[in-house]
Amino acid sequence: MKYAIMFIYDDKKAHYQVSVPDLPGCSMTEKTIDLGMEAITKSIKSQLSTLAEYGENVPSAKSLESHRKAYMLENPYSFAQAFWAIVTIDISPYLGKSHKINVTLPELLIAQIDEKVSKSSSYKTRSGFIASACFAELEK
Repeated sequence: MKYAIMFIYDDKKAHYQVSVPDLPGCSMTEKTIDLGMEAITKSIKSQLSTLAEYGENVPSAKSLESHRKAYMLENPYSFAQAFWAIVTIDISPYLGKSHKINVTLPELLIAQIDEKVSKSSSYKTRSGFIASACFAELEK
């Protein structure tokens, strides 16, 4: 899942406020953008792990554009200081135990899926690709 990350630089304190709008409470301060990306990625994984531990659903990620527009409307004067990034998190470890199922698909569709998986670093397996497609469809 692709989570939008918002950075706001504080000149007075010389650090970045880093937050994930889709995960309330997932925020921190860091001295550099690189440290912010590294730390927020760990924080996202930690929060998702906690949600999974308590049987809570993984929050869906809204588009970066929708977050940007909402922030701009709410904070027109500080908007110029904000910038955005996206971090991709494999949420499958936070969805509970995997179960093997039998799915019947047309041969040509399977070939297209396998070709996409082999050419993309976003998907490690055919199952991962199908799960991602299911998430996208369920979010509609």
